[in-house]
Amino acid sequence: MQTTLERTLAAELHQLRETGQYKQYNEVQRPQGPRTRMDGRDVIVLSSNNYLGLANHPRVVAAGREALDKFGLGTASVRFICGTMSCHLELERKICAFIGCEAATTFISCWDANAGLIPTLANSPEDAIFSDALNHASIIDAIRLSKGQRFIYKHADLKQLEEMLSTPEAKKARNKLIITDGVFSMEGDVADLPALKELANRHDALLVIDESHATGVLGETGRGTAEHFGVIDHNTVQTSTLGKALGGSCGGYVAGQQVVCEYLVQKARTQLFSNALPPTVCYGSMAAIDVLMSGHEGTHAGTGGRHAGTQAQRHEGEGQRATGATDPNRDLGGAAGTAFEALSGRQLLARLRANVARFRAGVEALGLHTIPGITPIVPVIVGETATAIRMQKALFDEGVFVSGFGFPVVPKGEARLRCQISAAHSFEDIDAALRALAKVAERFPEARGGR
Repeated sequence: MQTTLERTLAAELHQLRETGQYKQYNEVQRPQGPRTRMDGRDVIVLSSNNYLGLANHPRVVAAGREALDKFGLGTASVRFICGTMSCHLELERKICAFIGCEAATTFISCWDANAGLIPTLANSPEDAIFSDALNHASIIDAIRLSKGQRFIYKHADLKQLEEMLSTPEAKKARNKLIITDGVFSMEGDVADLPALKELANRHDALLVIDESHATGVLGETGRGTAEHFGVIDHNTVQTSTLGKALGGSCGGYVAGQQVVCEYLVQKARTQLFSNALPPTVCYGSMAAIDVLMSGHEGTHAGTGGRHAGTQAQRHEGEGQRATGATDPNRDLGGAAGTAFEALSGRQLLARLRANVARFRAGVEALGLHTIPGITPIVPVIVGETATAIRMQKALFDEGVFVSGFGFPVVPKGEARLRCQISAAHSFEDIDAALRALAKVAERFPEARGGR
């Protein structure tokens, strides 16, 4: 006999199936890469966070093996008891050098980094949090865990944010946090960090940037949105992940002021009561950062990374350098014929941007709707949720794996195929995916009126 709980859950699961929102695992049978075998079929992968192709990079894998031999499989402890190994401290020093900040502390995921940071800093009703409506789910849940007042402004509506900051409730708040994704995961657009930073300074607020989809992607040397705009300073804190561009494994971190990180070590429950990162992740992530920072010698960035985010690093945008890149060897430093694994970080970034520009141009040439941008997240807006789901299945049959998202993940009428481009893709991969998309789009004419 079923319990009330079981009947309730079964009814909700039935509803998810009926509305096309029921999720199923896709079994990947090879290492993560631009092409893989999934559910028994060879496919081009357009839905991975493996932006630099480092998840199966020989140097990263070798580093993980080295850690396994040196430290074993795991820590079997939380950080403050006996779970802090030399590799954790080394990784945190490398993150500091990479970003150019005073301190960093790691967590088992960026979800835990946000869930540790936000409730810890906004731990009183006297505090106030100002958050973009399209921030990541980890930020949303972290805000729910906090005790601070909550102000949610419309996506990228900084006029509304300023009005909220100017209310009597906000003015008398003790600690004020302005929280934003650097790159928004469903839109692929970039936060206006200079304007956000100006508001934070004027209203005595701490700017918190989740750089998960920007680290290893934006900025001249891949240091993220903050480097892209040159807005890193003393009153900015970053959270980010080691599970996307930087090796694709797991782990996250908070980086910024020494006093913030020191306070988190004392108070953040998601670190205090959760095992430390596996040593394999520490070593693999350090190797990924080393790969990313290679090839920048002789520039203002160098490899030490201690001057990231200065005003001198501001540039017009990575997208402009990639626009029109039709030569696969363009800006790759003479890497024609070079194995992908031998490419430097500078070459990987150039290749990623060339791939993004090629794919975006191809989508637009097909008459499909997307959101303008320079990031590897390219949403193809197709309208209704059912259309996105059917197109996802049709593309899989054509040998392309891409994820379809509909309501309530995105607004009604703005269901989409979220395409994600990697430096590991070849131009042949990009063109094959575009041909498949063109073929499938012909079967779904309603997708061309997707926004």
